[in-house]
Amino acid sequence: MWILGIDTSCDDTGVGLVQDGRVVVNRVASQTLLHGRYGGVVPELASREHVQVIDGLVEEVLREAGLGLEALDLVAATRGPGLIGALLVGFTYAKGLAFALRKPFIAVHHLEGHIYAALAEHPEVRPPFLALVASGGHTHLFEVPAWGAYRLLGATLDDAAGEAFDKAARLLGLGYPGGPEIERLAVQGDPGRVPLSVPLSDQEGFSFSFSGLKTAVARALEKGYAPADIAARFQEVVVEHIAQVVGRAARKTGHTTLLVTGGVAQNRALRARLEGMGLRLCFPPRGLATDNGAMIALAAWHTLDRRSEGDLYLPAAPYLPLATS
Repeated sequence: MWILGIDTSCDDTGVGLVQDGRVVVNRVASQTLLHGRYGGVVPELASREHVQVIDGLVEEVLREAGLGLEALDLVAATRGPGLIGALLVGFTYAKGLAFALRKPFIAVHHLEGHIYAALAEHPEVRPPFLALVASGGHTHLFEVPAWGAYRLLGATLDDAAGEAFDKAARLLGLGYPGGPEIERLAVQGDPGRVPLSVPLSDQEGFSFSFSGLKTAVARALEKGYAPADIAARFQEVVVEHIAQVVGRAARKTGHTTLLVTGGVAQNRALRARLEGMGLRLCFPPRGLATDNGAMIALAAWHTLDRRSEGDLYLPAAPYLPLATS
């Protein structure tokens, strides 16, 4: 079975092709240069860019696989959550394509796509496990007791982890996206020189909070701390905050497997900290960590047995919970 997956949930146009659960082609048209001058995503510009590139990207993916449109068995696209204008581009394009080809269409939850991305590298994984989705727009920790069952343990109360990296990078005069920029600068600094506290370190729950760190970075700059030291401490605090919440959840649930997905999953300091916690860690391949179409196709493939008719008539949904219990 050939499945075409499309993701336009935010600022990158992702188109992927999966055959029987195996990623064959995965292409992403990045908008980093477009939004970099603004230090963050401009929704209207993102939507217009998706319109400009999506048709050509689909043609490129099919050409690379040596397929024609008639070879597709199913079309899938991100329904939500995300920026509504951006979502509508990929979602309506995919629905129109499926309708024209008289092929089935599957609407995929963006976060479920991220979770299934890890199966591209770890197809042997089975529930129960914990799943951390940490990206520019999301920081969610789920308990997954069975396929298709998602219990939200905790989410950010304000900024997402990747968003916090972007905002801190902007304050430090660094480029966009902020995560890689701060990671590069942090290796030159000493985190012990800057007094930033770990958020919610005394909580009993599983919430995340990053917005206060942006203010702390601004104050550290005002006090004259070196940017490299601030970057090092900021990264250390974000990593420790995530690790504390994950560790608390692992102890509470007894689960020993953790899927870590989303762009922040590529942060080397976070990986190193989580690797020292005694958990079995499952990361997606590097090309599937950030937003992409292949993860949407993978999610469609793995959820075929629990799908019902009618996805073609669903609307895009910018606010779409994943939790089922």
